[in-house]
Amino acid sequence: MALSATLHNFAVQLADVDRNVYQDLELRIARHPSETAEYMLTRLLAYCLEYQDGIAFSDGGISATDEPAVLVRDLTGRLTAWIEVGAPDAERLHRGSKLAGRAAVYTHRDPGKVLAQLAGKRIHRAEAIPVYSFDRDFIDAAVAALGRRNTMTLSVTERLLYLDLNGTSLSASVDEHRLG
Repeated sequence: MALSATLHNFAVQLADVDRNVYQDLELRIARHPSETAEYMLTRLLAYCLEYQDGIAFSDGGISATDEPAVLVRDLTGRLTAWIEVGAPDAERLHRGSKLAGRAAVYTHRDPGKVLAQLAGKRIHRAEAIPVYSFDRDFIDAAVAALGRRNTMTLSVTERLLYLDLNGTSLSASVDEHRLG
């Protein structure tokens, strides 16, 4: 018998001062049995840091082969942003950059290893694709505070994150790296 996804609910108060985005979000995230809590949390942070009209988690989640973890579509349904999480392979990133015109990677892994894995590979407009990383201690502490029902406040100022997750207060920077 196949294991089913576990649903996590998030009531998020987002205050992204850098982008002038202030939003209350009610999110339901299905965590696939093969998905780590670190990956799910990074997916959630990527969603919040990229939040705009038309943003969505991919339908297939971690098992989607033709969609990124997070995507943005305009009002006509055209894909405008391809947001990968973790350590995507170069072919997916190349395809996404061509389809959407804008791509980004958010990772909870060692950014040096992610960049090395993608170095020298054919990726459309690689120099324009940012790779954002989070401090491993920050991710580990946030994962420890996760529950099935979560209350979260995320404030972003000058790419510094101030996170309150179920009463646990954390802060970290979002480090930007470039492929090209």
